[in-house]
Amino acid sequence: MNKTFLHKTLSLITALSLLTGCNIQDADGILADDTSNDPASAASTTLTPATPFTGDTYIMESSLTSVGQELADAEDDGDIEDAIAGIEIVQNYDTTLSVPTYITRQDDTWFIVDCYHNRVIYSDELNAPLDEWYIMSGDATQPHTIASDGSVYMIDDTENNRVLIYEKVNDKFIHTQTFYDIGNRPHYTVYNEVTDTFYVWSSTTGELYCFRHTADSTRMYLTDIRRIDELNGIYVRSFSIIDGYIYFVSGVSDTDSAGASNILMCDLDTLDVKEKYTVPAEVAGMVQISKIQDYYYISVSTDTTGSQDYATIIKTASLSDLSQGKYEDIYSECFIGGGTPYYISNVEDTFFLTEHRLKDHSIWSFKVTDNQITDVTSIF
Repeated sequence: MNKTFLHKTLSLITALSLLTGCNIQDADGILADDTSNDPASAASTTLTPATPFTGDTYIMESSLTSVGQELADAEDDGDIEDAIAGIEIVQNYDTTLSVPTYITRQDDTWFIVDCYHNRVIYSDELNAPLDEWYIMSGDATQPHTIASDGSVYMIDDTENNRVLIYEKVNDKFIHTQTFYDIGNRPHYTVYNEVTDTFYVWSSTTGELYCFRHTADSTRMYLTDIRRIDELNGIYVRSFSIIDGYIYFVSGVSDTDSAGASNILMCDLDTLDVKEKYTVPAEVAGMVQISKIQDYYYISVSTDTTGSQDYATIIKTASLSDLSQGKYEDIYSECFIGGGTPYYISNVEDTFFLTEHRLKDHSIWSFKVTDNQITDVTSIF
């Protein structure tokens, strides 16, 4: 490689997955330190900052796209312009979303993963009409999330079992790299600044794929595949890194619904199970677990049978209380209810909820104050 694609910057995506309580007015919400009497909090640890990745040891190097190869071979700015000359900036042509799954902001640009439209769109203005946004990616089939460290943008290409890498070159988002055969239906992607690692979850094989790049290049490498055997064959939609541990939400399984009905708290480096929390059947088809202030907030898609009639958002002070049915259902109280809430993201002091099955209410924003949800607004 004669030239790195882009120089690494210090900016990164802050896509923390969070949620909580309620009030449809304007107010401020500030993230607080995680404290509670839950055993998980008592056992909190601190992630060890990663040593710089040298590129010497890895499992797999990314496959370069044709444009990615041209950029890798580019010797000067003219070569770069020639490489991307055929890439057009395409305006979004839909006025509505079709099962959006994630929204976030990187630097000053907003991104929405429009899952059933098979694209990721972007805009400098959050409130711009959807047909004034632009298409970042149309190469994925039913993508679910996007994550960035400020240099590269990683998208899970769920139905193709791939991971797509984009880079911003001269104000154009370019698909430069691809990883193939990444588990089965990779479903959730996070960049963690402390470990300097992108984590991609294979939603039905119990595998966590880890990706990194060196400080002076954007060429991506698969550096580790971590496994948790008891989640193999269970549909688990996401994970969350909380208090230094990684939490996997309860999932659903065609063969062993009871075995799937557990939240697992694991060591991030080894995926060794440290705590297991059994959950009731009616909330077992979870989407995401988040911690903010004194509570855990969990979005639920289905029960153990896969019925979306049980879709909701619940709130609990202790994960141990879930097995006894001790939780508060806050979905219809804080939002309209009746849809399927999905992923929650956080940008500065504002949180965002994506959901489907509700016309004209597919993305919400809200804030949190004193364990209560405030400022609930339907954006799209």
